[in-house]
Amino acid sequence: MAIPGFQDIMLPFLQHISDGKDHALRDLIDTLAGEFRLADEERREPLPSGKQPIFNNRVGWARTHLKKAGLIDVPQRAVFRITPRGKQVLAEKPARIDIRLLNRFPEFVAFRTVAPKENDSAKASSHEDTSLEKSPEETIEFAYLEIRQDLAAELLTQVKNCSPEFFERLVVELLVKMGYGGSTKDAGRAIGRSGDEGIDGVIKEDKLGLDAVYIQAKKWEGTVSRPEIQKFVGALHGQKARKGIFITTSSFTKEARDYTKNVESRVVLIGGEELAQLMIDHNIGVSPTRVFELKKLDSDFFSEE
Repeated sequence: MAIPGFQDIMLPFLQHISDGKDHALRDLIDTLAGEFRLADEERREPLPSGKQPIFNNRVGWARTHLKKAGLIDVPQRAVFRITPRGKQVLAEKPARIDIRLLNRFPEFVAFRTVAPKENDSAKASSHEDTSLEKSPEETIEFAYLEIRQDLAAELLTQVKNCSPEFFERLVVELLVKMGYGGSTKDAGRAIGRSGDEGIDGVIKEDKLGLDAVYIQAKKWEGTVSRPEIQKFVGALHGQKARKGIFITTSSFTKEARDYTKNVESRVVLIGGEELAQLMIDHNIGVSPTRVFELKKLDSDFFSEE
């Protein structure tokens, strides 16, 4: 089954601690995962950041909402117990505990109250119904991922429309930002220098020049197939080279990618989509517009031991 939304988790969460005893978060996550019959793959499915499983995150936000509504208490870190108010809610035998039910409690309303801009209030109201199954942290991460994917597509379109000379300079700047080639001046001399036998240039692997990486950087209309990679690998062997990077604005066939796994030289293939993502990571052709920093409570700071 699909991973339940955090609103779907709140009722079983409260039911499982209805005995009034203290319950650890780790045990509760295991119990709830069993109740929802989640497969191991579903339990491990991560947030876009990869820092936490989606299910664990949703259980955490179910806990936060129940606590803010006064239905559970937290006597110590990651340990919970039901409150008299929580028992009262369960006594009503609700079919579901959700935002609408929790809105009856003033503390919860205060927790969720955000003063939106006047012209954003309607948008916020309509968005609320579609976003409540995801935790706030999930919403941020998936929204960021969507924005990034849109930016990558726009960036790749621009790259495809640029001249071969501009693309060459772009590759130089990206490789230097990634730590290759020493200075931009050194890398600029290396790339675009040879252009024979399937090799467009040679760049230092690091600033000390301990090893060399052979480059082919091509704007490509169609998909790059295995024969083109074979030519590149043959050129590497002719130079007795051990490492190569093939960069293109296009993509590679499965046969081309499979071929690189069985050759002696270490060959990395960078297609258009990956190129755009690397450009975003290293601020090539993009600029930050806004920065958000998510913080969490530092429990160690408040430890008096």
